[in-house]
Amino acid sequence: QVQLVESGGGLVQAGGSLRLSCVASGRTLNPYSMGWFRQAPGKERESVAAITWSSGTRYYADSMRGRFTISRDNAKNTVYLQIDSLKPEDTAVYYCAASRLIGVTAPHQFNFWGKGTLVTVSS
Repeated sequence: QVQLVESGGGLVQAGGSLRLSCVASGRTLNPYSMGWFRQAPGKERESVAAITWSSGTRYYADSMRGRFTISRDNAKNTVYLQIDSLKPEDTAVYYCAASRLIGVTAPHQFNFWGKGTLVTVSS
């Protein structure tokens, strides 16, 4: 079992940046994959980025390339999502998730989920 706790969300003006954090506990994350997802009001949950814990290989949804950067700190059991040049359409609850599979990015391929952190971008 893996427990995930996200933090770092908040209210930010368009053009600003945020770094979201996800601390994992419960068991070693190797060879898990970790992912970030988001869900805006009235919309389906969508993939943002994923990273293989052991190798650090990164995957990004096509629409998320350029402004989103996923990274990890093995020593801290923490995954980060850096979001730059924030836009109002980035407003959503951002979720961290863990998968027993490698190289996956779709929400249904992830087994463990955090409760999410809200990001609100004002224009």
